[in-house]
Amino acid sequence: MSNSIQQTIEALAKEKGIEPDLIITAIEDAVLTASRRYYPATENLRTKFNVETGAVELFKVRRIVEQVIDSGTELSLKEAQDLYGDEAEIDMEVEFPESTEMLGRIAAQTAKQVIFQKVREAERKNVYEEFHNRTGEVISGIVKRFENGDIIVEIEGGRIEALLPRREQSRAENYTNGDRIRAVIREVNENTKGQQLILSRTDPVLLIKLFEQEVPEIYEGTVVVRGAVREAGDRAKVAVHSRDRDIDPVGACVGMKGTRVQAIIRELRGEKIDIVEWSDDPVVFVTNAISPAPVQRVSVVSDEDKILEVIIEDRQLSLAIGKKGQNVRLAAKLTGWGIDIKSDEEKRREVEAQFDELGDMEDEDSVALTLPGLDQEQLRKLSAAGLDTADSLLETSAIRLAEVAEVDEATAEMLQESVREQLAQVTAAATAAAESNSYDSGTPETDETSPKPTLAENVSDETELNSTDEPKTGH
Repeated sequence: MSNSIQQTIEALAKEKGIEPDLIITAIEDAVLTASRRYYPATENLRTKFNVETGAVELFKVRRIVEQVIDSGTELSLKEAQDLYGDEAEIDMEVEFPESTEMLGRIAAQTAKQVIFQKVREAERKNVYEEFHNRTGEVISGIVKRFENGDIIVEIEGGRIEALLPRREQSRAENYTNGDRIRAVIREVNENTKGQQLILSRTDPVLLIKLFEQEVPEIYEGTVVVRGAVREAGDRAKVAVHSRDRDIDPVGACVGMKGTRVQAIIRELRGEKIDIVEWSDDPVVFVTNAISPAPVQRVSVVSDEDKILEVIIEDRQLSLAIGKKGQNVRLAAKLTGWGIDIKSDEEKRREVEAQFDELGDMEDEDSVALTLPGLDQEQLRKLSAAGLDTADSLLETSAIRLAEVAEVDEATAEMLQESVREQLAQVTAAATAAAESNSYDSGTPETDETSPKPTLAENVSDETELNSTDEPKTGH
């Protein structure tokens, strides 16, 4: 009898992956719980598992005291010495055996439930301690059953069940009972309800781990995966970087004749994978990430907001955007930059419209240059002498300018210096506009688009130089 019970306990412990002592403790607690139905709640009860007989013994415990207040839990020193002699001392505990024969079917059922609960708690605690540090690890298992679209997977030789929720399944994949499956551990729960291990087939970590398994250079650390993004079942992008200048990171991941990446594609049931080279330069990184579409130009729109503008040839625009915007969306997630993608023609029309607006502003005299100290008559004399533009005023000598304007040479030099300063301001403003809006993404065409100030009449004491030439649009 004893050997049979002991063997049963050891077999159960091995099956559940827990210590036999935990099961014995669970049995003792179960009998104690059932016994409290038949004994007063004030009594102090204790249970012990007898290894020799395989039975659980029940005891009523009383503490030795000088003066008894509660006879249910206390025993006087005199009574104890009468029973045990001089060995009895104050605060010692005395155990009195109690019968368990009255524990019937209901008590046995209660004991069974307690044992099951204790074993289950111990089992879940062991699972948590074993796996909570293994989040992000790829494990293999067998599809056991399906529950409302979720898949229950047996791992660790069938000892543990894990859950692959529907939301973590790729839409390109279908499984049947008995299929082998590889997934990444996404979450480990400590709670007492539901499956503790949550698996995923859509997490980008799975893609990274698969590359580590298939590409020796990644496993050794020569090539580093800098990031990965996925739309599971459709497409993924992986950014890689080589620490050795002699090793091509993209070529290492692709493998000879594509053998390495093809093995990963088969594992992911045909999911397309773009492998791009990582760069710390966002312009270069985004250019690589947009592949397979060729990029014409990339310019930074805002460093603070991390926004880039990408210009694509008209016939390659659909390839760059991808199906329902998938390619550019994945590229933005991979790089961490917002991507404003435009076609060649679209950008051309935008630039032309912006320069038209700039021309309208200049025609409305929004930019004005002044000649301090000259009256209307002096202005007419300058115009009659052909000194009616900023260029002509700066090209002539200070002596001739003084003669025509009827001022001294020092004043003439001061007038030319004023023209230079104001012309520089106008040119700088035009250059800034060209730099932010130019079709060549940062190559301003200041020579063609800068306003050409000319001399105009002024009824005040100062002379205005206004732009009359239309700005030219450069491509």
